Amino acid sequence: MTAIAIDPALVETMIMEIGAIGAHSGTGVWRTVYSPEWVAANDLYARWAQEAGLGVSRDAVGNVWGRLEGSDGGKSIVSGSHVDTQCPGGRYDGTLGALSALIALKALRAQFGQPKRTLEAVSLCEEEGSRFPTANFWGSRAITGAIQQGDADNTRDFEGMTIADAMREVGLDPARIPTAQREDIESFVELHIEQGPILEHADLPVAIVSAITGLRHYRVKLSGEQNHAGAFPMDLRQDPVAGFLEIGSGVINTAHRLGRPAVTTIGRVDVNPNGAAVVPCEVHFTIDVRHPDPEKGQELYRLHEQLMQEVAARRGLEIEWDIGIEKAPCLSDPELVSIFRRAAGEQEVPTLTMASGAGHDTQQMARIARTVMIFVRSEKGRSHTPEEFSTIPDIVAGIQVLAAGLHELAY
Repeated sequence: MTAIAIDPALVETMIMEIGAIGAHSGTGVWRTVYSPEWVAANDLYARWAQEAGLGVSRDAVGNVWGRLEGSDGGKSIVSGSHVDTQCPGGRYDGTLGALSALIALKALRAQFGQPKRTLEAVSLCEEEGSRFPTANFWGSRAITGAIQQGDADNTRDFEGMTIADAMREVGLDPARIPTAQREDIESFVELHIEQGPILEHADLPVAIVSAITGLRHYRVKLSGEQNHAGAFPMDLRQDPVAGFLEIGSGVINTAHRLGRPAVTTIGRVDVNPNGAAVVPCEVHFTIDVRHPDPEKGQELYRLHEQLMQEVAARRGLEIEWDIGIEKAPCLSDPELVSIFRRAAGEQEVPTLTMASGAGHDTQQMARIARTVMIFVRSEKGRSHTPEEFSTIPDIVAGIQVLAAGLHELAY
């Protein structure tokens, strides 16, 4: 097919204009769900959708939809992402995907007219959980019917306000949340910055995402015996820190040996008592384990648990753990991966295929639709920071791939 024309100046103008809403820390953005800044950003998104010739609507949780009606009816093909940010975050995480969907539909309408299949762009709400820490994916969960009765009244921000009251403050009725559910979406495509260094290391602008990683988050307690650091011999100690150090090193090295994309992170450690001259009695720590392949992920979990049990037994320690978070890998639809790889080739955009190590709204949308993601290179792999940055040429390349794939699906 012919090259899809994406205006770089328009892309940059839209990024900077919406990025000014909630601007913080120089190049950063602080824009939490249902805040005045979030409302203003979505009002701007709705205006841009209307100016692009799309039908505009908002659902019960505040997701903003721009619709390009298809001539043949049927289920919609949807693209978009979220406009809420970390505190502070950057201009690109989430927001770029929402804008890219809008820009792609605008370009397709201008170049090819009405599609056969209905196309929609969406600005989703509260992916980050930066205001309401247990409300992650609020917008996409509403679309997929995953918000349970009572969730709105039981979900609170850091000041104690419920998300139900925050919705009421911006004119939304929590009782209507079930009406946001959609059963007419056939495919969901999310463009997003990579948030990691793989594309930069490969010197490529765009990736097609084959899977979103599965993860398991362990909360571990190792118990030993508290004693004097000088008077108690090494061979008689039941030292939980010694056990922790062996376990921590072991699980991280296991992920190293398995290689990419396996990752394991020790993110938090709490020693009790935390004294310089004391053999501690307890160590509490977390282990974050991720892999996008279901079978290899289970093997990684098994190896970690086997090591923890072996070290504790050998050192005379008691060990307990629970699993705070567990998510199965979300595999992209193989046909969609092929379509968007082919679309990249047609637009002469070099790509690679990779897994996502971070979670996204796409995981929720996979409950009701075929899904795939497109990544755009992040400078130095930075994200969740005001310093995150992607170049306009890379972004334009990503939008061209998005638009070309949507063209194949809808036209």
